[in-house]
Amino acid sequence: MKNIDEFYINRCLQIAKNGLGTTRPNPMVGACIVYDGKIIGEGFTSTYGDNHAEVNAIDAVKDKTQLPKSTLYVTLEPCSHFGKTPPCSDLIIEYKIPKVIIGCVDDNPMVGGKGIEKLRAAGCNVVVGVLENKCKGHHKRFFTFHNKKRPYIILKWAETKDGYIAPKSKNEKKPVWITNSYSRQLVHRWRAEEQAILVGTNTVLEDNPSLTVRDWTGTNPIRIVLDKESKLNKELSVFDSKAETIRITEKDIDFNKNIGFQISNLLYKRNINSIIIEGGAKTLQTFIDENLWDEARIFIGSTEFNGGIKAPTFSGKLISETFIEQDILRIYTND
Repeated sequence: MKNIDEFYINRCLQIAKNGLGTTRPNPMVGACIVYDGKIIGEGFTSTYGDNHAEVNAIDAVKDKTQLPKSTLYVTLEPCSHFGKTPPCSDLIIEYKIPKVIIGCVDDNPMVGGKGIEKLRAAGCNVVVGVLENKCKGHHKRFFTFHNKKRPYIILKWAETKDGYIAPKSKNEKKPVWITNSYSRQLVHRWRAEEQAILVGTNTVLEDNPSLTVRDWTGTNPIRIVLDKESKLNKELSVFDSKAETIRITEKDIDFNKNIGFQISNLLYKRNINSIIIEGGAKTLQTFIDENLWDEARIFIGSTEFNGGIKAPTFSGKLISETFIEQDILRIYTND
């Protein structure tokens, strides 16, 4: 039975990934309903404000008379409160689904076990903790936001084979590419998956980046620009109409201390649950030094600069290494 439950929770995790980048700030939940050994309905969380995964899974069941003899599998505890939508636990009870298998408990104080309690009080057999760590990892953005009161922070940079992030000098106000076009396309996919993207003043002045999704299909992230002295003019690409831009100046935070903490606190108050930091070495190092990061995604190109701005220094746990033609992509987590 355990292996069967894990099989269906794994299926829920697969389905849930369809909501990556669209459900925020809600978690990207996956659910499936099993009757007589077959999946009769499955769903994932819709765009924010629309149906949750459980509702979509129930809606997908053609013969609703099968529900009182079915099992619902879901990656995260069904909600028990009214938000943009009614409580999912109430709908499960309404359709008399007798058994619910849950990957992990919802740490959101508005839920926090209340959904499980409501289901059990209605006579539902609830099993909690199937592939729990895997489900928590899947919901990392959501849990970081609620438990640490800050966004899930991803650091991203590209460095040369000899460890430089930028050359000594350049002639044009545009990026000097270290990686190939496939790696750059992957970065655009990442941008579509996260709620916000952050850079510092120097990156904007030196590269004039757009910070949008151009080589991938998806929503542009909110652009966060650090501009201590308000020296960036409105003609720069980050201030165009393609995406929302939040400019952070010395009126917003004290740039002399705990910059990363102040920024993460500011973004938390704005309900931003994930951010990818693509700034220069100084901006990246600030978050590293304050231990405010969860993932580091580092490309190592095949070129050499033989001098320039050194890549940030950090320590983390290497979890994967992938070759993208001549480029190497290493992903680390912060232990």
